[in-house]
Amino acid sequence: MKRRTFTLAALSAILVAGGSFLTFRKPGQTAAPLPGAALAQDTGAEPVIRPDFVLGQADAPIELIEYASYTCPHCASFHAQVFPQLKANYIDTGKVKFIHREVYFDKFGLWAGMVAQCAGEMRYYGVSGMIYDTQEEWIGTGDAGAIADNLRKIGAKAGLSKADLDACMNDGAMAQSMVATYQKNAEADDVQATPTLIIDGEKHSNMSYDELAAILDAKLPQ
Repeated sequence: MKRRTFTLAALSAILVAGGSFLTFRKPGQTAAPLPGAALAQDTGAEPVIRPDFVLGQADAPIELIEYASYTCPHCASFHAQVFPQLKANYIDTGKVKFIHREVYFDKFGLWAGMVAQCAGEMRYYGVSGMIYDTQEEWIGTGDAGAIADNLRKIGAKAGLSKADLDACMNDGAMAQSMVATYQKNAEADDVQATPTLIIDGEKHSNMSYDELAAILDAKLPQ
């Protein structure tokens, strides 16, 4: 999937008004009301850039940033096939500091990101994993209303109350800050596709665990 460059206002309007880079609706199907509808409104305020959620030791010798979209099948495959070994062998052992940065190619990816981020720093990676693990199920046939309901169910499984989910999914300022953060980071790292891995500042495309392990091992002190 390729990234397209838009101004924040234009991307905000696309994500909220029903347009998307990836179209899941069937022809002629009417979109349901979207979470974060206030996102399309220009408040005149500069969006807040959101901090990264770090997994692993902050002083680990290697920093690995993954740019990924919750609606990207290759990203789901990475989290199913590569990430568990990466976590066990490098993140949990203090060798790698891991950062997951969300990419929004479509409104559904933004909604999923809102649920994950509303779970908070302590639960973020658990919820993120649930979203990737069940990607086909929550996307389903691509019906917007069903997708919103499915994502809410994931949030509920993570311990978020209905009130918390309602407040989160309608927080336009949060959604706008997420889009602004995505654009700022992706442009700085010249991210053109997902998943993209930034290893100590060097950009890499999607790869197998063995290929990734070889790169990481070469960077570790001998």
